[in-house]
Parts: sequence; structure tokens; C-alpha cells
Amino acid sequence: MKNYVNIAIQVLPKSKVKDSYELVDEAIKVIHNSGLKYQVCPFETVLEGPYNEIMKVVEEVQQACFNTGAEELIVNIKIQNRKDSKVTIEEKMKKYM
Repeated sequence: MKNYVNIAIQVLPKSKVKDSYELVDEAIKVIHNSGLKYQVCPFETVLEGPYNEIMKVVEEVQQACFNTGAEELIVNIKIQNRKDSKVTIEEKMKKYM
């Protein structure tokens, strides 16, 4: 089994020329275009899928922010992984949906 995980990513961009929210929007656009399941939250975005695919998106998010005007990024990542089963957003959120 591929490690099917949830990874929360929070991008805190720093730029002298761009608004932080514009840079975060670019990060979310990369996540959206990845085709992976995701949920945007006020402080972070949670992605669901194979570990390696998500980590590739994490790299792309950072590059997109730099390409759009960020001079510096703080990227906080949280990972939930299981040995023998998938981790899904729905299992954690179903009672709130």
C-alpha cells in the first residue's frame, strides 16, 4: 500500500512587493490544480493522498510562491499516517459536514 496520508500545510510568505494573501492564493491554486483531494481551512490547507504525491505538491507550492514574489517562506507541515490503512479527511470531518 502506498502511504495514503493527510498532510496539513501552512504557508507564511514574506514579500516586500506582494500581499501575503495573494501569495497564499497562488499556493492554493497549485494545490487545486494537483488533482488531490484537499480542504482549505483558515490557517492551513489539508491534502489527502499518497505521501510522495503530496510532498511533490509541497515543493511546487513553495516554488509558486517564490515565482510570484515571495522572498521568504515559513512552511509548517503536519502529517497523519497509518501503518495499515488510509487516512482520510472525511473520517475526521464527517460529523461536522
